[in-house]
Formats: sequence, structure tokens, C-alpha cells
Amino acid sequence: MTSTSTCEVDSQVLEKLRKFRFSKSSKGSAAFVLKIDREKLLVVEDEQYDNISLEELVEELPETSPRYIVLSYELLHNDGRKSYPLILIYYSPVTTNPETNMLYASAKIYFQQKADLNKVINLNIIMNFDSFCKFKSTNIILLGI
Repeated sequence: MTSTSTCEVDSQVLEKLRKFRFSKSSKGSAAFVLKIDREKLLVVEDEQYDNISLEELVEELPETSPRYIVLSYELLHNDGRKSYPLILIYYSPVTTNPETNMLYASAKIYFQQKADLNKVINLNIIMNFDSFCKFKSTNIILLGI
């Protein structure tokens, strides 16, 4: 199924995401943070973090602008295997102006498809992200997210 979007995804971003998908964080979580270049209407890399806690990641995010976050974390299975699932987090603080919010929201599904990410979490306010961090720390293994 072909999808159209208000924004395109930079080909370099897709290549970096492919490498990110197959890399293993040395410890903790890794995050690939993306933003939309409003002039070019292009999803581009903002920052990449390795061995970052969710609490530290929250501190790095802007308070007034949305971001797409591809989060990789180590998941230890009951049989001892390790896996590194990816989650797309759509971060949209309540202080975002409506025009910017619509731009990111309209491009989210297209980006999700281009990046081949199946698990998505929508966070609309910074307090939700803090709650998610506490939730993730205690419950993510039970959910298998």
C-alpha cells in the first residue's frame, strides 16, 4: 500500500536507521531522535544517543517542539536470550503550536511505514513521558514492548 505525506524522509536518515536497528547498545537504551525540517518538509536527524536512560532522554527533548524518537532497549527473555526491540515514540508537548503539531501528526504514519516500525507510543505532554519512564522501568518486560 502506498502512502503520501506532507513530508518526505531523508534517504540518509533511512540508512542511519537501518544501521541503528542492527546495532546493539553497549548498555541501557539507545535513541535516535528526528525532527522535521520545516523549510524542506523533510524528516531529518536531530540527535543520536547511546547508553541513555529514559530520564536523561526526557531532559534532552525540547519543551516546545515535537520529535520522533526511535528507542532501542535491551530486553532479556526468560530463556536468557537478549533482544533489542525498537519503539517509535511520537513526542508532542502541549506547548507545541497547532501548525507544527499538525505537520508532525500528518507525517507520523508515513515515517512509521518508511522506517518499518510497528510499535508506536504517542506522548502528548512531558508528564506523560515521565510516567512512561516509570512505567517502562517496571513493566516493559511484562508487556514485551
